[in-house]
Parts: sequence; structure tokens; C-alpha cells
Amino acid sequence: MDSTVKKLASGAGILLSRAVQFTEEKLGHAEKTELDAHFENLMARADMTRHWTEKIMRQTEVLLQPNPGTRMEDFVYEKLEKKVPARQCNVELLGQFMTDAGNEFGSSTPYGKTLIKCGETQKLLGSAEKEFVQASMTSFLTPLRNYVEGDYKAIAKERRLLESKRLDLDACKTRLRKARASETKASLWAKEVTKAEQELRVAQLEFDRQAEVTRLLLEGLSSTHANHLRSLHEYVDAQVTYYAQCYQYTLDLQKQIGSTPTPLPAWPLHPNAPPSGTIPLAPTPVTADGTNVGPAGRRSARVLYDYDAGDSSELSLLADEVITVYSIPGLDSDWLMGERGNQRGKVPVTYLDLVKS
Repeated sequence: MDSTVKKLASGAGILLSRAVQFTEEKLGHAEKTELDAHFENLMARADMTRHWTEKIMRQTEVLLQPNPGTRMEDFVYEKLEKKVPARQCNVELLGQFMTDAGNEFGSSTPYGKTLIKCGETQKLLGSAEKEFVQASMTSFLTPLRNYVEGDYKAIAKERRLLESKRLDLDACKTRLRKARASETKASLWAKEVTKAEQELRVAQLEFDRQAEVTRLLLEGLSSTHANHLRSLHEYVDAQVTYYAQCYQYTLDLQKQIGSTPTPLPAWPLHPNAPPSGTIPLAPTPVTADGTNVGPAGRRSARVLYDYDAGDSSELSLLADEVITVYSIPGLDSDWLMGERGNQRGKVPVTYLDLVKS
């Protein structure tokens, strides 16, 4: 019982000493042991890493699951270490509604048939989205969360302990200074000086040991950044796979159902603007000395799929129409120049079936 009381009294005395030291430092009445610049930089880097890692992690969670209620539900299941129940994502729900509507309207009708095809594609897009979310959670979010909830908490704990040891050290320095100042007035203070010196040596040893532990943890940030870099690469790879799947699914759907030609944008009302519904003619290429090069290998081509021009240098296409195409110097091999009446522009080769001459 006595030992417990003594232990509690000792602990209370240490806390009081730290509080007094901290207060005097804030009031400017006591000196403070400063850490070296390298150590301060390491701590600032740790705080910056934690700050931005949290922001990136939270925003990624919002991106992967926009519904805050669902995010909270997943968080609870995770904390309870229970499996998250399977649920349809929004794209899959849309696909299910389209499929049900198509069957209701009649799978043999044009509208119903198209709805069913769109619904099937939406379900494929939903599956791809789920795979992307799962891959992102595993390869990207988990390492970030492990740092914020694990590594950084360990660093913060050691930093708090280091601050406590620093306060103890400075309190010992203060007591030693006071004991030495009183020693000149009374020889009875000699024992107090010796005791204060011994306490200072112990406090200095504990502070140095704790500083080394904290420094080692902080210097591990380089490997943390390297791990996060690998995770970022994996996240980008998952994005590439996901968007490539989405593009392929929607492109296949477009080919199955055919697309309605997108009207050409109206040209601005300007005296020199071309008439509405036309694309400006691409300039005829010339050599360095001004000689007209002209088109080479003019031939006919049948359009395989509808194509909407990306800008004014391209030509919009309608499936099954026949246009004139040719190549010009400097044009990428994936493109040809196409002509339809007084309209001219670049067209993608993959959308064409070149007629043999």
C-alpha cells in the first residue's frame, strides 16, 4: 500500500514539475532545450506527410464511394471485422432497370431491344467499377490508412514522450542552476547540488535515448514515401484498366445499337466564318520552297461506324456512307484526309473500309 502511494506521489510530482517547466518556458522565465535543425525538419516532414495523406485518403474514399451513408456503413463493418454485405452499385442498378424496362416494353421492339442491350452493358460497367474500387482499396487506400492510423500514431506517441523527457531535462537544469546559486550562500546545499547533477545526468541520458528512437522513426519516412509511390502506380494502373474496359464496353454497345449522328456545331456569326454545317477545308500542304504537294493516292472508302469530329480539323462520319480519302505528308499514319462534297477533314483509318482501286 505504501509503495503504491509513493508511486502515485512520485508520478504526481513529475507531472507537476513538467507543468511548472512548461509554464515558465511560455512566460519566458526558463530556458528550453532546442532540437537540431535536421530533427525539426524531420518532424515537419512527418506532419506534412500526415496532413496530405489524410486529405488524399479521404478524397479517394469519396471518389470510390460518393454515398456518405454507405461509407459509414462500410466503416462500421470494418471496425466490427465483419464482411460488408454485397450490394449493387448505381451503374448496375441502372442496368437492371433498363433490362426490366426493355423486357416490359417487349424485347422484339426497337426500344425494348436497345434498352436490354444498354442494360447489359451497364451491368458490365458496374462490374468493372467494383473491380476498380476493390483494387484501389487494396493497393492504394490500405497503405495510406496504415500510415495514418499506424505509423504516424507511433511517431506521435514517441514525440510526446520525447517532449516529456525534454521537460524533465530542462527542469533538472533549472534545479541545478538554483542549487549552485544557493551553494555559495550555504554549505548545506552541497548535497542538493550533487543530487541535482545526478538527476540531470539521468534526465540527459533518457532524453538522448528517446531522441534517437524518435529520430529513427522519423527517418523511416523515406521508405514510407517509396511505399506510397508504389501504391500510387498501382492505383493509376487500376484506373487505366478500368477506363479501358469502360471504353471497350461502350464502344461495343455503340456498334451494336448504332448511334445517332451528333449535329455539327453552329459556327459563330462572323463575316469570315464558314456556313453552318460545313467544316473548313484543311490547308493544302506545301514544301519549304512553296511548291504545292497536293493529295496523294485518292481513293474511295466506306465508313464502318458513325464518328463525331473531335474538333474543326476532323470530319464527322455516318456509317455506310462513301467518302474520298487520301494521305498528305506529315499526317499521322492512323489518320487520312477525307472529303465529302465541300467538306474536308481528318478521319480515323480504323473507321474506314478502303475500296480497292
